[in-house]
Formats: sequence, C-alpha cells, structure tokens
Amino acid sequence: MNSLQELFSLKGHTAVVTGASSGLGAECARALAIAGADVVVVARRRDRLEELAKELSSYGVRALPIAADITVDADLERIVNAATAQLGEIDILVNNAGIAPTGRAEKIPRETWDSALALNVTAPMMLSRLIASRLIARKHPGRIINITSIIAYLGSAVYRLSAYAASKAALANLTRQLAIEWAPYEINVNAIAPGWIPTEATEGGISKPENKQRMETFTPMARLGRPEEIRGAVIYLASAASSYVTGSVVSVDGGYQAW
Repeated sequence: MNSLQELFSLKGHTAVVTGASSGLGAECARALAIAGADVVVVARRRDRLEELAKELSSYGVRALPIAADITVDADLERIVNAATAQLGEIDILVNNAGIAPTGRAEKIPRETWDSALALNVTAPMMLSRLIASRLIARKHPGRIINITSIIAYLGSAVYRLSAYAASKAALANLTRQLAIEWAPYEINVNAIAPGWIPTEATEGGISKPENKQRMETFTPMARLGRPEEIRGAVIYLASAASSYVTGSVVSVDGGYQAW
C-alpha cells in the first residue's frame, strides 16, 4: 500500500447499502462509487433508488437499485441473489437503514418498540450473516460497516428516543461481537456514529431553532454536520487503508462525544 490508489481504491469490489434512497444512505453509496466500487442501493422507494443509481453510474461504476423491505427474510435473500447475479459477490456491506421513533418512554407502543429493533438491529444482523457466510465459504475478505449514532453512547437531551437509543446501542455492541467472531476470516466489522446531521428524515426536528441551537451549543465545532461529511469515514472503513481496524467506531459528530 504505497500509493493513495492502493490505500483507498475500491475498484473490483461490490457493495450493498441499505436505506439508500435518501440522507446518509445515499451519501454512503456516493462515497463507495467515488472510490470505484459497484454499488447495490436498497430501500423501499424504487423511484428514488433508480434516480440515485443513474447518478452513481456517472462515476464509471455499475449501480443496481433493489426495492426491498429488509425486515423480511425473503427480501434479504433476493437482495443477495440479485446483487451476486448482476454485479458479482458482495464484499462490502453498509447497514444504514433505520428508524427513530420519538415519544415518551412510558407511552411507547409495543409495536413501535418492536419495529425499531427489527429494522435497526435484527435486519443488519440477518443481512450481515448472509453476506459473511458467503465470504467465509469463499475464503474471501470483506468489510461490514454499521451506521450507529451518538445516541448509541449517550442519552438524548433533545428528543425522547428510547427505542432508537436502545437499538443503536445494541447495533454498536453487535459490531464489536461480529468483529471478534469474524476476524479469523478477514471480515472487518466496524461502525460509524454520526452526530447531529440534518437529512430528509431528521431535518424537521433538527431545523427547529431551539433544537438547532441546543445541538450547536453542545457540539465543540459549534455547527451541525453536513450529510456528505460521512463519506470519508465510509471510504476509509471499506478500503485497504483500514485493514488492521475492526470492532471500532468512527464518530462523525463534530466532537459531540468529546466533552
């Protein structure tokens, strides 16, 4: 690894990004395409995925949109089979899809709690298992990147997020456990913990003046993040540059957790 290209190029790799129809998921897909990977973009909104796939192809890579519900086992199998058939074996996975229901903890409905854990924890585990088992069988190295949150490590003083906080903390520790179990097979498992970054899903709450001021006040860099600022962490964790990094969390939070 004696050149920038050798350190960070993802040419010849095939990646899957879940929750890719908008926000940080779309930025993760852009990052991988910029670095040269072929990218499978997965979400439920097919029109958004098709638009993103066209954009990604402008980077000179192949992009495959797959509309799916990743909480359904049959859809996970379909994603892997379609991706493999059209782009080759998957060796990079970004588990980004997630939901953040808000509301008082003492009033949270059981179905809201269950749906958060199903999408934020169970689905990443099941998809990681599918892809890792194929990598292990082929004796091929791989990268798995889980998108957690600063709320995996801290309580939120801005929103009531009991289900989200619990599920993202679970995903962070699942990252460590999978890293340990799959290290012998050269499958690196890491996470990215974004801070307060406005996206389509979060902009409504984050843009409220009182919330924005609170977030900026308690962020050392004194500003909100920009969605594209996650790209560098994605490329690093997906590339040869992070070959000796596993079980780690890269925080992209303007120093929020450093206080």
